[in-house]
Amino acid sequence: MSKHKGDEAEKRAISYLEDLGYKIIEHNFYAKKLGEIDIIAVKNNIYHFCEVKSGNDYESAINNITPSKLSKIKRSLNYYLQIKKLNVAYCIDAIIVTPTNIDLLENITL
Repeated sequence: MSKHKGDEAEKRAISYLEDLGYKIIEHNFYAKKLGEIDIIAVKNNIYHFCEVKSGNDYESAINNITPSKLSKIKRSLNYYLQIKKLNVAYCIDAIIVTPTNIDLLENITL
């Protein structure tokens, strides 16, 4: 997928979250040598570390969330909490963006 398509999917995901009442704290947070978190949002005092995946259909997008990717997100979010000195409730979410739909999967784990 091109960077342009990925950026567009993230913009759609941000708008979607805002419509649901989430406050966007940051997007494209990069933790050097650890990985990137696409969107960091807060709702009801819970931090949501969101991975955005897009594709032509739901299956192709969701299959890109691998154990390796989740591990990188976990390391990056721990780094984020440490540097921001936060002790908060949080979860890892996936936002699946297709040409016709957006799905939010809260609290994904393996």
